Amino acid sequence: MTWSPFRIDVPDDVLDDLRHRLRNARFGDPTGERWRGGADLGYLRDLIGYWADGFDYRAREAELNALPHGMAHIDGTRTHFLKIPGNGPAPMPLLLSHGWPSSFVEMLPLAARLADPGRYGGDPADAFDVVIPSMPGFLYSDLPAEPLTRASMARTLHALMTEVLGYERYGAFGGDIGGAATGWLGALYPEQVIGIHLIHPPFPASMEDPPLSAEEQAFIDAEAVYDEGDGGYSAIMGTRPDTIAAALLDSPVGLAAWIVDKYRDWSDCQGEVETRFDRDTLLTILTLYWATGSIGTSFRQYFDWEHNSARSDITVPTAITLSHEPVMAGFPRTLAERACPDLRHWSEPRRGGHFLPIEEPALLQDELTTFFRKLRHA
Repeated sequence: MTWSPFRIDVPDDVLDDLRHRLRNARFGDPTGERWRGGADLGYLRDLIGYWADGFDYRAREAELNALPHGMAHIDGTRTHFLKIPGNGPAPMPLLLSHGWPSSFVEMLPLAARLADPGRYGGDPADAFDVVIPSMPGFLYSDLPAEPLTRASMARTLHALMTEVLGYERYGAFGGDIGGAATGWLGALYPEQVIGIHLIHPPFPASMEDPPLSAEEQAFIDAEAVYDEGDGGYSAIMGTRPDTIAAALLDSPVGLAAWIVDKYRDWSDCQGEVETRFDRDTLLTILTLYWATGSIGTSFRQYFDWEHNSARSDITVPTAITLSHEPVMAGFPRTLAERACPDLRHWSEPRRGGHFLPIEEPALLQDELTTFFRKLRHA
């Protein structure tokens, strides 16, 4: 399998068309209380105005292109990735996999610290060679021909690390969808995966043997209640993805509303999204989604959910740093231990939500470094 250098280059006419659409946007009437019915229209108007006439995308594109991007060809499909070499005596290969509605951009603050810990006051001996893929269907990575399951994602990621980049063994980190694929890496490739680190604990394949404890059942029940108020987006993307994609592919305002609503809800931002994500970062992510037309393909893993099979136990050494978001509140360690018999590290820092790598990169650097330090020479 081969790869070649890659540069992000959004055509001028795409950006011109985007600004035209933004300047001619239409906004409806709010439902009442701010953010209760979804994206707040006052905030959205302000964001869209800056996107149209204040945001310097070309400056951000140049910053991204200063990093080493690659494009791999795996089983006939393209997989975009960054490979940031470690600045240390023996960097350990580490894969960082994002979730939804995310991108490789989310991982960059964390990756900088992991690749060059000495720059941030750490020990160069803890350096990592950091690989950040765009997950299948996201931005510049194609969908596979087969249904997009967690297992198929893991196979693509493993091929990237071993067959394309030539690593014999590597560690892996992920959250959300990327975390689920990382769990599959640990289950499918225990001889080559040194260990995995997650911010969203995996569920066991079966919750019947043994029966759930009272604490475990209480968490499952609380999660179901939370999903009743938050699950509208996933119900749409899982049942009618093409319908909502048609709207979001045609309207950058709709795209911004769909994504920013989740950045606010799922981050540890206390209701103010820009306390966790600066405006230029949000708009960089939105512009990349817009330019690649990939919001619809990012939905595929929801629509293909029924094709997922039960995952076997994750037998490699595992660490959990629990994200601080409502759906994770009260997650029992014992539930994760059902899925991960070799759970060696459990931490509940109570700060940093669904997008922990960009919300709390220093915290997560310390967590990853501590866990993998013990596995480097195992």
